[in-house]
Amino acid sequence: MLVPVIFLGLAVLIVTSEGTYPYPPPMDPHFQPRLYHGCYGDIMSMDAPGASCDIDRLINCGIRGSEMFAEMDLVAMKKYQTIIKDVGQKQCVDPALIAGIISRETHAGSVLRDGWDHQGLRFGLMQLDKHIYHPTGAWDSQEHLTQAVKILTDKIKAIQRKFPTWTMSQHLKGKSGLFVEMSNE
Repeated sequence: MLVPVIFLGLAVLIVTSEGTYPYPPPMDPHFQPRLYHGCYGDIMSMDAPGASCDIDRLINCGIRGSEMFAEMDLVAMKKYQTIIKDVGQKQCVDPALIAGIISRETHAGSVLRDGWDHQGLRFGLMQLDKHIYHPTGAWDSQEHLTQAVKILTDKIKAIQRKFPTWTMSQHLKGKSGLFVEMSNE
């Protein structure tokens, strides 16, 4: 489930991140390494099986299915690249994780109606449930994305307190997966 999140996030945010970090350029000017992974763990160290094979009418599942979904969302995701990077850096969260959750939840906003899911219960790019949270800002605004990412980081911190012996990757995987799961309830 997290692999499409990771793949899309990396595709959008790594390929186009040249010149955005205060580090010297790599030796190969055509390759920009991933230099930022936030304060909550490195998504590259997470083990994720890919898209679930239990979803009805799924053409591909696993890693290949995740890659397919990420590729489909890539063009639509580019318009959010700047706010995703800004929010990620301000909240100390890997922008690739944010992009991945956005891809998983809303296919970069392409399945939303005026920012709402098809039932009118969840709002914004990361799909905050209106019964649990009071969404702020426009559905695709930096203000709203900041609210959603703060909720995610609060939940990661709660997992860190509950399971202090877990690694950063385990905390991150447990909470990012739970964030997606909670938004689907």
